Amino acid sequence: MSKECLECGEKITGRVDKKFCSDPCRNSYNNRLNKDSSNLIRNTNNLLRKNYRILQELNPDQKATVPKAKMAEKGFDFNFFTSTYTTKSGTIYYFVYDMGYLPLENNFIALVKRE
Repeated sequence: MSKECLECGEKITGRVDKKFCSDPCRNSYNNRLNKDSSNLIRNTNNLLRKNYRILQELNPDQKATVPKAKMAEKGFDFNFFTSTYTTKSGTIYYFVYDMGYLPLENNFIALVKRE
């Protein structure tokens, strides 16, 4: 019983558990499988990545305070975050994966990194 490549259908030779005839076929198959299915998902993921990079850039020492205008100037979108954390006192931190921020008074933002 011979197996066929999942991508191109060619006959596979070699190991019994092999699924693809070559690395390009394996890459092509996985790229197609993992491609974001809609513009909404792709655009949201791109915005989250951009926000994350901005937080990393402005918070190299795991804790910082920056003006809100500086974040906005770099293109940070405050509408996109992955989770929130509410402290016992009711303070709400907004997180983009492990990088978080807390809006402060006078248009400043406290940046933190979750350990």
